[in-house]
Amino acid sequence: MRFAVLLYVLFGGTAAVKRSDFKTCAQSGFCGRQRAFGELATLEKSSNNESEDSSRYLLLTSTLKIDAVGGTVGAQILDSLSNARFQLDVTLLRSDIAETSSDAPTLRTRVFELNPLHASPFDVANADNLALVSPLPPAQNFSIVHQSPSLLSIRLANNIILTITAKPFSWSIARDNVDVVSFNNRHFFNYEYQRAKSQEKSDDPPVAVKQDDGDESGADPLVPPSKPKELSEREKLIEKLKKDVQKDMWEESFSGKQDSKPRGPTSIGFDIEFPGFSHIYGLPQHASSYFLKPTRGENAPYSEPYRLYNFDVFEYELDNPMALYGSVPFLLAHKKSNSVLGGESVGLLWVNAAEMWVDVEKTVQGTSTHWMAEAGILDLLIFLGPTPKDVSNQMTHLTGRSALPQHFSIGYHQSRWNYIDEQDVHDVDVKFDEFDIPYDVLWLDIEHTDGKRYFTWDKVKFAHPKVMQDELAVKGRKMVSIVDPHIKSDDGYLVSKKATELGLWVKNKDGNHFDGWCWPGTSHWIDYLNPEGRKFWAEQFKYSNYEGSTKNLYTWNDMNEPSVFNGPEITMQKDNLHFGGYEHREVHNIYGTLLHRSTAEGHLLRSDNTDRPFVLSRAFFIGTQRYGAIWTGDNTASWDHLAISIPMLLTIGVSGVTFCGADVGGFFGNPDNELLVRWYQIGSLQPFFRAHAHIDAKRREPWLAGEPYTGLMRESVRRRYRIMPYLYTLFWEANQNGVPVMRPLMYEFPGDEATYAAEDAFMVGDTLLVHPVVQPDVSTVQVYLPPSSNWYDYDTFAPVKSGHSTVATPLEKVPIFIRGGTIIPRRDRIRRAVNLSLRDPYTFIIALDTQQKAHGQIYTDDGHSYEYTRGAYIHARFAYSNGVLSATTVRGNGRDAGLGSRVERIVLVGLKSGGVKSVVVEGSGKRLEFKSEGGVVVVKDPKVIVGEEWKIVVS
Repeated sequence: MRFAVLLYVLFGGTAAVKRSDFKTCAQSGFCGRQRAFGELATLEKSSNNESEDSSRYLLLTSTLKIDAVGGTVGAQILDSLSNARFQLDVTLLRSDIAETSSDAPTLRTRVFELNPLHASPFDVANADNLALVSPLPPAQNFSIVHQSPSLLSIRLANNIILTITAKPFSWSIARDNVDVVSFNNRHFFNYEYQRAKSQEKSDDPPVAVKQDDGDESGADPLVPPSKPKELSEREKLIEKLKKDVQKDMWEESFSGKQDSKPRGPTSIGFDIEFPGFSHIYGLPQHASSYFLKPTRGENAPYSEPYRLYNFDVFEYELDNPMALYGSVPFLLAHKKSNSVLGGESVGLLWVNAAEMWVDVEKTVQGTSTHWMAEAGILDLLIFLGPTPKDVSNQMTHLTGRSALPQHFSIGYHQSRWNYIDEQDVHDVDVKFDEFDIPYDVLWLDIEHTDGKRYFTWDKVKFAHPKVMQDELAVKGRKMVSIVDPHIKSDDGYLVSKKATELGLWVKNKDGNHFDGWCWPGTSHWIDYLNPEGRKFWAEQFKYSNYEGSTKNLYTWNDMNEPSVFNGPEITMQKDNLHFGGYEHREVHNIYGTLLHRSTAEGHLLRSDNTDRPFVLSRAFFIGTQRYGAIWTGDNTASWDHLAISIPMLLTIGVSGVTFCGADVGGFFGNPDNELLVRWYQIGSLQPFFRAHAHIDAKRREPWLAGEPYTGLMRESVRRRYRIMPYLYTLFWEANQNGVPVMRPLMYEFPGDEATYAAEDAFMVGDTLLVHPVVQPDVSTVQVYLPPSSNWYDYDTFAPVKSGHSTVATPLEKVPIFIRGGTIIPRRDRIRRAVNLSLRDPYTFIIALDTQQKAHGQIYTDDGHSYEYTRGAYIHARFAYSNGVLSATTVRGNGRDAGLGSRVERIVLVGLKSGGVKSVVVEGSGKRLEFKSEGGVVVVKDPKVIVGEEWKIVVS
């Protein structure tokens, strides 16, 4: 839903936001300055008389304070040209994290200006549990390896050394004596200190660059000077870059909109290198490849840096580094190594909510990145892995684990802009039952409200909202209504009136309530940086305030970048003011997550902290995973958009936000039946599964396509419902260790270089490999199955050869493969909604590896409350070895969860030839009925219970 959509409605015809509506780096003052600074530094380093003094920043060793026991290092950094001083704080954070075998600590380095001229910049890491959890883990002691006036080396772990260099200031981390990450090796570090505008013209050049030699023979003073020498191309470039470094420091404009910049330049730039690493990932959100393509250097496919600035993009372009709806300034680097697993990873997170740009460049040494932010402080977290899963664990240990979702929320969601009225809702609900398609949630978009006044209902079309919700709830189903952050300016609208009286709005640069234009017309925006603003918003979800809402109504936060139709780049002015006097430029990327958080807190408030929230947000940032799900925004009904959903979701997942999905079928346009079927096949295996469509798109509920398409979409939905126990267990794992539900192949096969750039396939947990069909009219696809495992076809259980192969893909077939050595818990009885199946019996698919072994687990609880935090859950582990299937159970504090269900079927896949003569439950002596055919043994009704310990002997 976009500003351009409004143009479409007003003027007719097709409309799309032009690329020119959004800035390039050259049009962004701070990005242009920082890029120019980096180019000047590169020129200096490449000059013939390169010296260690080419960087202006020096660590003052006289200020060094080392606390090895307390795990901290502190010192001052001097900008030798301006004499500005900065504080460096290095902290080693303890690594005692559950579910990881790594002892690698996390390194935190913070740099901020001492005695800034204006107010201290916004520190999103240390502000009210916003980006990072509070309290952070305690510091970990270290030992000093070497200390001199120019260098400090400390041992972070047995094989990990941090080296800090004083002149110029830089640092590097080595594992097993090989550097894995370094800071300021290219001398791009440039921290714009706060200054008065009168200082601008007197500032020294930011980098001292050696000029070309002139005539040094001396000149006769009696002879008139000769004509000035014409500048060389290098000198011309230097002069241009010097000007660029000073550009737009105090004000700038774009598309006729002025940014007053009352505090002047405040940007930060630096380089981070990953020596020996050829593949890096992360920096969501962009509609581009999973592995990050270069933006600098020879033959770089992109010329613009990756931009991180949340805004509302209409029909976003593909294969483009331009910013989209969410931002997580995180990078994961991975390479082949000689370790036991064959691969090695490190991660980096810049905890900063301001706009960023990031350049990526391939070098002879590895991969280099150039980070640029408009404001904030330098606050880096370095995660030392060494595996990708370890990095995910270490990062989410600090940014927060994914909230454990309700069962219903990982089912199928049906949405469009808009279901017209209560009768339309009823008819759609009935049709799902008529066509035997399970679903859990029906969604209402903005047209359900009274004139785009959120927390209200259209009194004609939705006159009986409680009755409507109750009719869904009888079948175990829920409803979601949209609640956007723009609040209509209307004194007759109670939400608007109260917020005005309490002074909770974001303010403009003059200190008055900020007015912008969005769906309701003139609107205001709550300042969620203000704790009272968050409290006020949460209170609106009380049943007494949100009239017509029930416990079965959940929430969708859209347009929360925030989208402002008449603002610069369709968002809020950067010189707007927030609680604490912070400018919007400092907090922009966290605004949507603060709304997301406040809404989730509203759900908790209305249920007295007994019911888990479900809130979908379009904008996201560091820590979003604590509050709910996100989706990739307003995609298009095209094969290209179907294909790009895979790398987009992989990138979001490895950056900490696992509960994510893409609009099935595409938001804009009308998919043909083949595309729609293929999209259901993929979407049903991604973490968040919602079909959604634009108001002008044709209706496309599954039954409208007719056969065979309806049946194929039905089967995709039903497949998801069968594996719901497995999916819920994966979401619990993410809640415990941060590893995403939808994973890159590289996460499971870190030593297999063929997986490092793979983005046409993905893992669902550690068990299922999915290679979707993303092109029309294809009868086969080329599949790669890592040879370190053996594999089985999911549908037939037939063994499949590892390595590269061609797989037939008629329309009914989506290539899904089971990894040998794993166990999948399923429920094969399909109910109308997932909550109706929670007492149904289980089927276990046991896929044996080449050693005839397998292992797996299951987690289950009541699916909606927080009773699991008090021990009301079942966590069972299963292992098959030497012909014995064993179940061992962990049950929290021992409370009976009442959740145990019997096992009605066990399917053993990949048994070696020789035949099975008997299957017996140990201890009972009772022989079980089984059927054996072609290496697959089906054991019927073994009469064992999930939640109890037992053994079944196969002989």
